[in-house]
Amino acid sequence: MALAKATPLLLVGLGVIIAFRAQVINIGGEGQLVVGALAATACSLALRDLPGWLLLPITALTGAMAGGLWGLVPGLLKARLDVNEILSTVMMNAIAVQLMNYLLRGPMLDPAQVAAGTNIPQSAARPEAAWIVRLVPRTLFHAGFILALALAVVVALLLWRTTLGYRIRAVGLSPSAARYAGIPVATITATSMVLSGCLCGLAGAVEVMGVHHRVVEGISGGYGFSGIVVALFGGLHPIGAIPAAVLFGGLLVGADQMQRTVQVPAALITALNGLVVLMVVSSTYATQRRAARRQSEAARPKDREAEGGPLDPQLTPDL
Repeated sequence: MALAKATPLLLVGLGVIIAFRAQVINIGGEGQLVVGALAATACSLALRDLPGWLLLPITALTGAMAGGLWGLVPGLLKARLDVNEILSTVMMNAIAVQLMNYLLRGPMLDPAQVAAGTNIPQSAARPEAAWIVRLVPRTLFHAGFILALALAVVVALLLWRTTLGYRIRAVGLSPSAARYAGIPVATITATSMVLSGCLCGLAGAVEVMGVHHRVVEGISGGYGFSGIVVALFGGLHPIGAIPAAVLFGGLLVGADQMQRTVQVPAALITALNGLVVLMVVSSTYATQRRAARRQSEAARPKDREAEGGPLDPQLTPDL
């Protein structure tokens, strides 16, 4: 169960890592996940007659493309109009949730619910040909976790072994220096948001294909925000995000069990996630301050030598 929870967390975390490496704060993983789940479900229902070996990749690609298009909007706003991406992605989250609420009560409402008169907001069940195989019987652990592990390696290779990855990191470190070096900063900014949205949308598609087999209200489960914590806790590195996703997947499962057995509120884990973000940000700030202090202290003797002034006797041997 923990690995089933870790799968969407890892996929969203990988998307967040790509965006953050370009210095684009993607808070829209929640909306991109929802849109990816909706698109994947609509695709599988429309193409239910296709064989499973063809329907599965088409469904996954559809969810990824929908998430990428959803991420393209704030990416273009950031790249062309310098609109704050935090605000635009948060608003896109709200639009995605309301779109889901409308579709699940209208065009995508399960016909069986209409016939029964219950009108529970959920889509029709996906065909079994579009289900991801369960690796352990009678559990929710499915092959999507293997896909997430493979994509973690792919993202690591993308960021550190390709020209595009170098440009993404260069833009994140210094947009002005990257622009001076001839890197199209606006294009790279929008591209990073599209790639980030694709991975978040794929997380939604995998969640529908492997766990729920239909879109239901609350399908995101807060993965879009918890994925940010996973990315930060993993040091914004794709390989580091793997153990972080497993850890927080276990925390989510433990939170549900604690609430059922000993009535400890599951919201405690949300507070813990916030504390993790604070600690990671604080440690990064402290590390940068310490490195800057050491650099300035190391430069002082060289400055004195250049000025021809006396050297600090504690830093020079006795003559």
